[in-house]
Amino acid sequence: MNHLGFFATWGMVLLMVCLNSAGDMTTARAMRRVGDFSELRRRAGIFGVVRGVLTEPWFYLGLLAMALSFFALLAALSLIDLSVVVPASASLTFLLNLFGAQFFLKEHVSRRRWLSGMLVLGGIILLRG
Repeated sequence: MNHLGFFATWGMVLLMVCLNSAGDMTTARAMRRVGDFSELRRRAGIFGVVRGVLTEPWFYLGLLAMALSFFALLAALSLIDLSVVVPASASLTFLLNLFGAQFFLKEHVSRRRWLSGMLVLGGIILLRG
């Protein structure tokens, strides 16, 4: 049973989604800055790979955001129905990651992916009701 009102429910879900997407995007940026693991391993060994990851500040930002997202998920599940939290957070995370990939990571996001994002948005609107 949902113990929160409409705005509190969706505010909590949006907080969780933003933290999750921030973790995804900052971790992706960190791994791109570290570079190709197989090449790094060939040059510096497995400890070189570990050192490359652990010396990258974006990695720690991503780790922090993912940890906060996990605790936000625990809080949401204690107050909001699972049948709302999980589908809404997964769908909205997908959408926010599309925007992050396009504008934060400067990736090319195809029309097909944008169309799939719009279909996901339609599902979220149906879930809301």
